Amino acid sequence: MPFPTITLEEQRYKLHGVVTNRLDLVGEAVIRWLRERCGKGEEVHKVLKEDLAGGVLPSGQFGPNAAWWAITVLAHNLHVAAQHLLLEVRWQGKRLKAVRFGLIGLPGRVVHHARGLWIRLSQGHPALAVLLGARQRLRTLPRGSPG
Repeated sequence: MPFPTITLEEQRYKLHGVVTNRLDLVGEAVIRWLRERCGKGEEVHKVLKEDLAGGVLPSGQFGPNAAWWAITVLAHNLHVAAQHLLLEVRWQGKRLKAVRFGLIGLPGRVVHHARGLWIRLSQGHPALAVLLGARQRLRTLPRGSPG
């Protein structure tokens, strides 16, 4: 077999190893946590490749492609953090394309007035309440570095 096995009492078992930095969990809890995450890595990989253009590399060289992938991962992490910290629960599971069409790419006007930058949206737009709530939650976040 191409993977390590062990035979105990005429039963063959595959051997697996787990390396983690989750010091808050004991062995069984780490394995349970891994099994609950099953399939999430592939889902994130799909989002990185399709939604954030990680599958279209800009060059035939390793360096620029590695930088492109790092920027893609950073953009994904910022998107997920903003969803969980700023947006309402109904927006937290949305893919970036849905957030872009529903909140980011809204028709509006950017106005410079009274030494301020203002974004004017129509009064009855359904995303207005979501954006105002996100802005209010952003103001409540602690400032400064976490360390």
